[in-house]
Amino acid sequence: MTLSIAIAGAAGRMGAALIRAAAADARFRIVGATERPGAAHEPLPVPVSESAATAAADADAWIDFTAPAATLAALDALAGTKARAAIIGTTGFSAEEEAAIAAHARRIAIVRSGNFSLGVNLLAALVEQAAAKLGPAWDIEISEAHHRRKVDAPSGTALLLGEAAAKARGTELAKVRRTDPRGARPEGAIGFAVTRGGGIVGKHDVMFAAERECLVLGHEAFDRAVFADGALAAALWAADKPAGLYSMRDVLGL
Repeated sequence: MTLSIAIAGAAGRMGAALIRAAAADARFRIVGATERPGAAHEPLPVPVSESAATAAADADAWIDFTAPAATLAALDALAGTKARAAIIGTTGFSAEEEAAIAAHARRIAIVRSGNFSLGVNLLAALVEQAAAKLGPAWDIEISEAHHRRKVDAPSGTALLLGEAAAKARGTELAKVRRTDPRGARPEGAIGFAVTRGGGIVGKHDVMFAAERECLVLGHEAFDRAVFADGALAAALWAADKPAGLYSMRDVLGL
């Protein structure tokens, strides 16, 4: 089986990584790509368009690691194509935008994740297990580091890990999330710390701290190829799934 895919943001770091990974894998055929006018990009075997509808006209799956507004516009455009799956790695959506994605998932299969790395998704499962076993007496602090060009903070991956911990404690992350380093932490809070610098691809640590001991679970990515590989695996998985909103944990059976 060869899966036809279209890739958003051909000139971006993730777009380029996706193109390289898909071009080297016989299971995929790149039939279209999008990019902003005037943006430089690697040579492609298909024309680069400004329109998602044009780029995805013959695609089975759409892969998008761009920006919230661009991703939502692309999902709107996919309604007029044969695409039956969308893989969304974009982060930084508002609650209203999250609801719009869920609405699109009533029409096509959408796999959305703050991180498509196998290691990170296994980490999320471990964080959930640790949070459930250790309980609220153990403080949780999540630290993340990325390159200086990353816009959203905390990262989508940090929030994914925080949501796993909050779920295990039977609460919502929005109710216990703390990003201000000042002041005392109330019991049950989940704190976040952010570092931006250089070309760091992605580093995440989850610290569980008690009065007499500390447990740290972490992950570091050295190459964006790990995210591209995960996104392509998700595209293969989602291509024959019914409409719905899925995560990488669904793809990996975690």
